Order: sequence, then C-alpha cells, then structure tokens
Amino acid sequence: MLDLILCVDDDPITLMLCKKVISKASFSNTIITAKNGEEALEYFDSIINKGATKELPQLIFLDLNMPVMDGWEFLDNFNTDKYSEVNSTKIVVLSSTIDPEDHEKSKKYPMVIDFLSKPITSNMLTYLESKLQL
Repeated sequence: MLDLILCVDDDPITLMLCKKVISKASFSNTIITAKNGEEALEYFDSIINKGATKELPQLIFLDLNMPVMDGWEFLDNFNTDKYSEVNSTKIVVLSSTIDPEDHEKSKKYPMVIDFLSKPITSNMLTYLESKLQL
C-alpha cells in the first residue's frame, strides 16, 4: 500500500471515482487532488519550500486534457531542475485520449511509468501494484 497519491484531473466526478476505487482497493492511505497541472505544481512548490519531503506523493495519476495547465505542461515543468528534488515521484498518465502519439510522447518523460485509459479500475490498481512491486 502506498502512503500518498496525488490525482490531477479537472473533472470532479473522475476525482471522486479515483478516490473511491483507490480507497476500496486499499491501494493508498491518503489521496490528495489537484484540478490542473498548475495546482499540482503549487503543491510541489510548497513541499520544496517547507522541506517537507514526507508529504511527497509516491504516485501521481495525471490527466492530459485540463484547463489552466494541461498534463503535458505539468510534465514539461516537473521535468526541470526546479523540481529535481521531488520529480522522482512516479506518474501514471490516466487519460481518455486514444491518440497513439500521446502514448509515445509520454515515454519521453522518465517519471512516467505507464499510460492507462480512464476510468480507473481495481484491475488497473492490481496491475500497478505488481509493476510498482508493492
């Protein structure tokens, strides 16, 4: 079981579903959310500023299509030196896109460990447990 997961998605229903599925599967003790990439980066900025690495999520579920700052912009920012002390966090892109180019593009980011289609399911979490060796 993970201690902390961050779900980044602009859809409140998707966030609610993520929380329910993750809780029911006992996949994580705590689930926090952000409505877009900018909110997620602000969360990481606060961790860096406070030196609170205990608050570092072990996994991020990231949507790609969001207003304000989309998933790609988040990844571009998160993959810079500014976030080097926190960007070891593993990321699973969880998106409704079916574009194979998006799947290939996600492989360019070292912290992205998988690209899965919405909605999240308990089978996905079982698969991720084996991949993360939990």
